[in-house]
Amino acid sequence: MTATDLAAVHRDALAATRQFVAGISDDQWDLPTPCEGWNVRELVNHIVAGNLWAAQLGCGRTIADVGSDLDGDVLGADPVAAYDRSAEAAATVFEMPGALDAPCAVSYGPVPGSVYAGHRVIDVLIHGWDVASATGQPTEIDPTLVDACWEVVRPQLSLLQGSGAFGIEVTDRADSDPQTSLLNALGRHP
Repeated sequence: MTATDLAAVHRDALAATRQFVAGISDDQWDLPTPCEGWNVRELVNHIVAGNLWAAQLGCGRTIADVGSDLDGDVLGADPVAAYDRSAEAAATVFEMPGALDAPCAVSYGPVPGSVYAGHRVIDVLIHGWDVASATGQPTEIDPTLVDACWEVVRPQLSLLQGSGAFGIEVTDRADSDPQTSLLNALGRHP
């Protein structure tokens, strides 16, 4: 995947997840999610905070620079508006010239922006599915985004599975479609 493609996939993943965030009804924010220990609001807060972190780290700031600025609730009274602001900031940073080649000082070491953007694609898409699943929305992800996510996941699947950031891999059936296989590989039970 080229840098331009990755930046576009990242923006598209953010847009795909936005529809799930916008589809949360007022009485669903406290529902449990497939992410053990997180309700819908906490999970959306995680996604939005992740976007805000990407916007900061993707433009050269460090974890120490950001400090505790993004701790706690970043959703406020209008979670969809918070999501929109964070998604635009995250998408824009990875679209800047050279951003995908520049080092990002993430918690797992400095990595090229392309690695971090790829991890953001995974996080945003999979957690978007989690939100949709928790709130009874249709959970189909655009097959093009599923394929792009697989392109990011496949070469580092063992590392991702061993990171503790995902559930335990679910045994995949031979007739599983690509989305189901991706979700199973990342510990989801579609």
